[in-house]
Amino acid sequence: MKLGYGFFYRPCPEVARDLVGKALVFRGQRLRISETECYCGEEDTACHASKGRTKRTETLYMEAGTVYVYLCYGVHWLLNIVTGEEGHPEAVLIRACVEAPGPGRLTKKLGITGEQNRASVVAGGDLWVEDDGFACNVVTDKRVGIGYATREDQERQWRYIMEL
Repeated sequence: MKLGYGFFYRPCPEVARDLVGKALVFRGQRLRISETECYCGEEDTACHASKGRTKRTETLYMEAGTVYVYLCYGVHWLLNIVTGEEGHPEAVLIRACVEAPGPGRLTKKLGITGEQNRASVVAGGDLWVEDDGFACNVVTDKRVGIGYATREDQERQWRYIMEL
């Protein structure tokens, strides 16, 4: 079953946890989400929106289910899905899938680029998330690659990982 607006219109940590084990579908390809991270608003110094609304971060302020894709280090496209209230910038980074361990690897495998930025996973396009009944245990850990964030934000257990 394709996940709808109500699934994404919840607090980011809830959505991030619940996305683990779901199927990410793009143009007929299906990957199983195995790891996510959440970024929660301007108050989260690890979130791109921590410095406020800019041309780059505008997508984070859009409605739940909107896709935020950005280029990391000028090399890898990273896929995020906006969650929660419109106007409050928060999103879940799809960090890994079983078939593609790493955020850059999964976008490369699926062919996701900046062209998908501002698309919607709930509005009937060619990118969506499905709940196919797969169940798994989820463990938490610290987010990675956020050395620029405050110590408190670096320590948050906001990475959700499929326990194998």
